[in-house]
Amino acid sequence: MAQTSNPAQPLPLPPARPRRVAFAGTPDDAVPALSALAESGFDIPVVVTGAPRRRSRRGSDTPTPVAAAAAKLGLSISHEPVDLANCNADCAVVVAFGQLISSDLLARTPMLNLHFSLLPRWRGAAPVERALLAGDDTTGVCLMALEPTLDTGPVYWRHELLIGPADTAESLRARLADEGARLLVDSLAAGLGTPEPQQGEPTYARKLSPAERAINWSQPATHIDRQIRVGGAWTMLDGQRFIVREAIPLAAEPGASPGTLLDDTVVTGHGLVRLVVVQPSGRPATDAQAWLHGARLPSDTRLG
Repeated sequence: MAQTSNPAQPLPLPPARPRRVAFAGTPDDAVPALSALAESGFDIPVVVTGAPRRRSRRGSDTPTPVAAAAAKLGLSISHEPVDLANCNADCAVVVAFGQLISSDLLARTPMLNLHFSLLPRWRGAAPVERALLAGDDTTGVCLMALEPTLDTGPVYWRHELLIGPADTAESLRARLADEGARLLVDSLAAGLGTPEPQQGEPTYARKLSPAERAINWSQPATHIDRQIRVGGAWTMLDGQRFIVREAIPLAAEPGASPGTLLDDTVVTGHGLVRLVVVQPSGRPATDAQAWLHGARLPSDTRLG
């Protein structure tokens, strides 16, 4: 993803079969693509990634997952996007980089972006979460030519995947990352071809706010299930935030008010949600049955 002002000149496209390929990425989702490029014998002159971050007050700085993978592969690591254009690469591959790439760098080096959606649906920072929350039946991964505007570039290929009823954002991203990595190296080796302009009405995948992760128990169980599978879904219990990590939607209609806790299930606006893994405030995630046994909640307990 990149978003800057428009360049003065048309952006260059990579050669059909690039061999010297710079890489930019940061999270776990980008590691399969980097590993696949290295294992397939591509020359990777530099890996650009986010700077190390301290995960806790007393901890030491921790490298990004991409930096850790690059170090194991013996690759040169940088935290400066300008190095993508300074390494004499045929092109650069960008996967979940998390930083803006300027127009002048795009004008100097052709860049490809592996994006986890079926563009133009879900342009932006959180395509997997948005597809899951919206109840999409399918999603996918695209390889596009990177442009200064947000995920607008022409597409070399699109690969569609079904979203299963048990898919979480984490599991879906892992599948997309693995499939995208495989298809990326296959297409670079076989020849990229000519990218085609995106077709259809675009939708935008902004990051989910904490408010969007708040569970409204008056919603149907199917919607709440999708919120939980996105990750970080929360409600309130005794005035404190209570996170639901895993749950199972049920079709039963007990007739109680939404939010009512009945043993290990919660009443919703339509159906029930059975709690599987929960995380009370200030505590680690735990099995819901074990938590209920220790919590000894009154029979009229309500969430929300």
